[in-house]
Amino acid sequence: MSKPRSLSRSLKPLLALLLGSAFTMAAPPLPFSPKPKVAEDYPLVLKDDFERDELGEDWEPTDPKAWQITRQGTNRVLDQHRASKYEPPVRSPFNIALAKKVDVEDLVLDLEVHSTGRDYGHRDLCFVFGWQDPSHFYYVHLGKEADPHANSIFLVDGKPRVSIAKTRTKGTPWTDGWHHVRVVRKVATGLIHVFFEDMTTPAMTAQDKTFGHGRIGVGSFDDTGQFDSIQVWGTPTKPAE
Repeated sequence: MSKPRSLSRSLKPLLALLLGSAFTMAAPPLPFSPKPKVAEDYPLVLKDDFERDELGEDWEPTDPKAWQITRQGTNRVLDQHRASKYEPPVRSPFNIALAKKVDVEDLVLDLEVHSTGRDYGHRDLCFVFGWQDPSHFYYVHLGKEADPHANSIFLVDGKPRVSIAKTRTKGTPWTDGWHHVRVVRKVATGLIHVFFEDMTTPAMTAQDKTFGHGRIGVGSFDDTGQFDSIQVWGTPTKPAE
């Protein structure tokens, strides 16, 4: 007669699953960060925690079917859950959700992000600002490994994107958890600073004055990801509708 397996060994996978599910179900909403000093006296022009069932009219995705509000325990997040059926006019990110009512000059974009794509060299999330139209804007690409097309600050100016970063890290250390990201833009000097987790030392810097204002957005070049607790402080160029 065979000896029965110990109870602890036989139940270990099930217990791990139950504990993981319990943690997910108990996940509280991600808190908003306090206003940083770099935001100076800028007004708060966007604040969204996505605590609703539908995306609504405040966001404009390149492909609405690729975006949804996803529940995580007691929290809800903006979820780009699949690849967008969208072909940009020039080489640039495929998956973008633009804030409809935000057009700013100087800005501080602050948010929590979660990369849900596979783990490979170009695993990424992107952050758009200075958006004029689909062929003219800036974006930040937080990629796992830096190369001419990844982990940099890019300019899209009527032709395929070009890296304009003056300094950058060798890559973004993505995990399967949430991360804090901040993008700072000062139009007068052309300053662009990008922060990942460490809010004191920028992970990337650039200086460019091509676009003096524009819309903001979030997304991914060709991966998937989630976004929450988005705040934008800035100098508006258009009144809220």
